[in-house]
Amino acid sequence: MSLDRRRFLALAGATAASAAFAYPTGPIRLLVGFPAGGPNDILARPIAAWLSRRLGQPVVIENRPGSSGNVATAEVVRAPADGHTLLLVGPANAIGASLGSELGFVFLRDIAPVAAITREPLVMVVNPAVPATSVADVIAQARARSQRLRLASTGEGSAPHLTGELFRTMAGIDLNIVQFPGGAAALAATIEGKADVMFEPMSAALAPVKAGTLRALAVTTATHSPALPHVPTVSDTVPGFEASAVTGIGVPQRTPAEIIERLNREINAAYADPAVTAQLADTGGSVLALSPAQFGQLLAEETQKWGKMVRAARGGAR
Repeated sequence: MSLDRRRFLALAGATAASAAFAYPTGPIRLLVGFPAGGPNDILARPIAAWLSRRLGQPVVIENRPGSSGNVATAEVVRAPADGHTLLLVGPANAIGASLGSELGFVFLRDIAPVAAITREPLVMVVNPAVPATSVADVIAQARARSQRLRLASTGEGSAPHLTGELFRTMAGIDLNIVQFPGGAAALAATIEGKADVMFEPMSAALAPVKAGTLRALAVTTATHSPALPHVPTVSDTVPGFEASAVTGIGVPQRTPAEIIERLNREINAAYADPAVTAQLADTGGSVLALSPAQFGQLLAEETQKWGKMVRAARGGAR
């Protein structure tokens, strides 16, 4: 074979390989399993805007509320594994693995981890009309009032729902749990006085707390949050109480490693950009710059952690 022909074949092979992994080749969908305005949606938007600039293709958020995020997850599981359909991964995914329902998929098996975004506390908030300025006040009122306090929940099996159930169990109180279709609706209902108390991820709770339309009583992490430095932890009153929300990005299993690595590299680059980090800091979470493998390990740990909470809450159900 002549030298020129060998060079031609080598060049043709390199071109074919490059074309095989050309990415992205069109718009990218980022599915969020909850309504617009909730904590998952709030975290998805700066990442989508960043990826749009970095990848040169629009990254379009599509909200698919329903079944505690499982509608969106199922759609991504069924999507082509080509990197053009992404999932906003949240605590509902880790919780769903322990609920025993027929989902039609196994989250840790069928969704490939790409990159983490943040870990954030949930905030225990009350309507300002509720005469409570501390977690101890809420517990005392729940025990004393003939009409149970109304606890707003963002859907069966969501992080706010399960955190509220865990609190109810560990504090030894009874609360009237009222379900709403997502965090935005639950927050609005609590602001309007249709619910008395709720647990909501910091990213959605901060704005109404700062506006004074909700009162923050505690954060659910074991340590205080820099976003609300003067707000105590729930564990100050209920020893051993801890909950937090990890979010990130996933894709259908079997997505090529080259695409996953590209997405991971671009997302992690956002955490060195002052504008993006300022946006994420406003959500009250801590940025998590992890490899796909590290994020996968974290998701496995979160699934185990929330599984224990599911069992503890069910064990304390009355």
